[in-house]
Amino acid sequence: VQLQASGGGLVQAGGSLRLSCAASGRTFRTYTVGWFRQAPGKEREFVAAIRWSDRATAYAGSVKGRFTISRDNVKNTVYLQMNSLKPEDTAVYYCAASQGIIISNMKNPTAYHNWGQGTQVTVSS
Repeated sequence: VQLQASGGGLVQAGGSLRLSCAASGRTFRTYTVGWFRQAPGKEREFVAAIRWSDRATAYAGSVKGRFTISRDNVKNTVYLQMNSLKPEDTAVYYCAASQGIIISNMKNPTAYHNWGQGTQVTVSS
């Protein structure tokens, strides 16, 4: 499956952005899709994930209550709605997908075998 991430940009603190991760080549029907981010000089970190089959979700503690991950069956797309953005949310955001990920492993980037290109999110203070 090929992944295309989009929706990044520059926003002021407190603002919102919605990222999209569109699939081509295959449907997401049997996949878990995750969002990860990487800030300069830092390791890639988990943000949120959704299992397509039952909509099971997982969030990083730092974004819980502010970010929402969702899916659109018709568009074969996963969204990350980001509200109340903070300067520390600034990073390149990546979407990733893989089959057969158990819930306890949804936050592990090594469990994902398909990665899209990143989209830059910059939050100004």
